Amino acid sequence: MIAEFTVINKTYSATKISLFITNYGKELRMRADIRRKEKMEKVTEFVERMKKVQEEVGIALKKLRRR
Repeated sequence: MIAEFTVINKTYSATKISLFITNYGKELRMRADIRRKEKMEKVTEFVERMKKVQEEVGIALKKLRRR
């Protein structure tokens, strides 16, 4: 469990972003407080945010390949 957390939460030098953010579009949290009420993100906002993250990662990987 700790090893998995370490791998998916690591910020990679090539992309400057973690695998978790790349896949889910948000920071990985260790604990969730179920009593805390958070505003739910709209699906369209989530999709747009994820597209932006994927584009940024794609650009970073292309730059890395050119090196």
